[in-house]
Amino acid sequence: MTRPEGGGRAAAHYVKEAMKNYVVKRLAFALLVLAGVSVIIFFVSRVIPGSPAAMWVGAKPTQEQLDAAIKELGFDKPLVVQYLSYLKNLFKGDLGVSLRTHRKVSEELSRRWAATFELVTVSILIAMFVGLPVGILSATHKDKPLDHVSRALSISGVAVPIFWLGMTLQILLHGGLGWFPLQGRIDSQVLIDHPVATITGFYLFDSVVTGNWPAFFSAINHLVLPAMTLASASLAVVTRMSRSSMLEVLREDYIQTSLAYGVSNRDLLYKYALKNAMIPTVTVVGLSYGMMLGGSFLVESIFDWPGLGRYTTLSIQTNDFPAIMGVTILYALTYILLNLMVDLIYYLIDPRIKTPGISG
Repeated sequence: MTRPEGGGRAAAHYVKEAMKNYVVKRLAFALLVLAGVSVIIFFVSRVIPGSPAAMWVGAKPTQEQLDAAIKELGFDKPLVVQYLSYLKNLFKGDLGVSLRTHRKVSEELSRRWAATFELVTVSILIAMFVGLPVGILSATHKDKPLDHVSRALSISGVAVPIFWLGMTLQILLHGGLGWFPLQGRIDSQVLIDHPVATITGFYLFDSVVTGNWPAFFSAINHLVLPAMTLASASLAVVTRMSRSSMLEVLREDYIQTSLAYGVSNRDLLYKYALKNAMIPTVTVVGLSYGMMLGGSFLVESIFDWPGLGRYTTLSIQTNDFPAIMGVTILYALTYILLNLMVDLIYYLIDPRIKTPGISG
């Protein structure tokens, strides 16, 4: 008996509306989270010892200059009033002005976010495209030499401090072998001779789209060492998670039944087992991306990478709280959106999972 065509359309419309409502609810919840983050960061940054007005004015300010700066920046008003004013401007997209550079925080972030997100994105791709196959091979060769080697490398990836790994790679692959540059995002001479047209801010993407191959090869050459360093811990986690998930799926009854019916190992592995094993791995990848954003601070310092990490480090050292708040809100928003994407990817990977917001 076939399902009525109208019933099929109604069911599809119901699922679409449920997904839409779920996304709206998650975005509303994201606003509440961002509000909570802004409250914490705003008031904590205000109680830290220091004189923001003195930083704004510069070295050896007079009392008149300090009083004028305090009034100009609104520091003479109660903290609650300052926060409400900041929140009002935040909804307009205004993140304030950096006390250290005297530039709008939104402009500072827009100039630097692409460098950080390019580094983190390439790093997570390395972790995925290396860690996932290694984890699957480790699971299919359980307790064999390949499995032991991959598990040992996974433990090492988590145990080795990221700063030690970064400096070791610099010593070996730059100082010893001369394969890769020591630091920076692109060779300065290449950037002068072959300037990158800004489309997205991602040097790799922009240089490929415009056919700027000297800039592309220089950018990817500079990206190798920091991306390998940043990807090390997440690669180990993805490898271990994909291995454990695959082992769990391979023990399921339907897998054993399929083997008994003569389904080939290749079809069984890639058509059935892998899809089910991907769900927890996707979760780990999403969380790892967020962790990499935090870990990029140290990597960017080691490799002199011109991203948000260095900017945030200098802002923290000088208690430049508008910049600190801007970076924190940007990272919090990114993490929230990543978790939303992971939830939606669940349904794409396995439609048997109930659509978010649908009960029963």
